[in-house]
Amino acid sequence: MTDLHPHTAAAASAKGTLYLQFRLNEQRFALDVREVVEVLPRRPLKPIAQAPAWVAGIVAHRGALVPVVDLSALSFARPAAARTSTRLVLVRYRGEHQLGLILEQATETLRCPAEEFQPYGLDNGEARYLGPVRQDASGLLQRIEVDDLLTDAVRELLFPPEPGQVPA
Repeated sequence: MTDLHPHTAAAASAKGTLYLQFRLNEQRFALDVREVVEVLPRRPLKPIAQAPAWVAGIVAHRGALVPVVDLSALSFARPAAARTSTRLVLVRYRGEHQLGLILEQATETLRCPAEEFQPYGLDNGEARYLGPVRQDASGLLQRIEVDDLLTDAVRELLFPPEPGQVPA
């Protein structure tokens, strides 16, 4: 995937936004690649005690400890399948943190105008991260909103404030 970060914003916007496609429970989803830091093969993780079941653990990567969420377990209460196409995708979370996502079949990209994703009319307060939907020849594709993935309690567990810092 050499086209994750286009050289010029003008050239990229003329063609549309690039998305990383993946599957959860056989459903299609997409991440805006501007939120993607790196796509890695799945790696062993260190579990985090007392974390929700969908928090898969932490991984050491390039000198930093990165919390990892199993998006399939979060969305459908089923851990991601151990496939060769299951990836550990590092994303920017709220501009200041890195968060790892375990994603199944995260091997293809799609470029399209962001406006092709439309609201689907359901207020899903329990899953704020489920964004608008796009229809194409392969069916429905739903965008994931990375900054809305974690509840306040889980965010504080995974990214505790520094001493003297006020929680977000």
